[in-house]
Amino acid sequence: MNVRHSIAVTWAMIEKPRIDIRLRIDFGPKASLGPGKVALLEHIERVGSLSQAARELGLSYRRAWLLLDDLNHSFAEPVASASVGGVGGGGVQLTAFARALISAYRDVEQGARGETRSRFAALIKDVEPKKDLKSRLRRLLSRRLQKSRKPSGARSRSAR
Repeated sequence: MNVRHSIAVTWAMIEKPRIDIRLRIDFGPKASLGPGKVALLEHIERVGSLSQAARELGLSYRRAWLLLDDLNHSFAEPVASASVGGVGGGGVQLTAFARALISAYRDVEQGARGETRSRFAALIKDVEPKKDLKSRLRRLLSRRLQKSRKPSGARSRSAR
């Protein structure tokens, strides 16, 4: 393990613990809604384009299309309608049903996050590092980093 990697690992260990959740709602064995699909719908709503939404999320167009197609076939109502390209180009518009899905998902997510944080806050305080430990680790790591940057006794190629 090199020094930079050990510093990153150590900093991650002394960061204040952050309580968060990832919510996935299953509507039976073949339909689900989670953070990825909701983010895709929100991006489509904002930009009006599946390909642009995919680019912004770092997804391939095919993956984004498969996610949208899955949503369109998971419920009795579609979540989006597409218009074929032309002079103004094609696009995707979300339905009122999709906007209601996003809203319901975000409401449930917010409530679950708040409830999770309140129930786990007392437990998490026990794993927070003490401040003096954090400063000692900072000093130790800065010394390690300084030592690793000092040239060893060997001559470099440019000095030969």
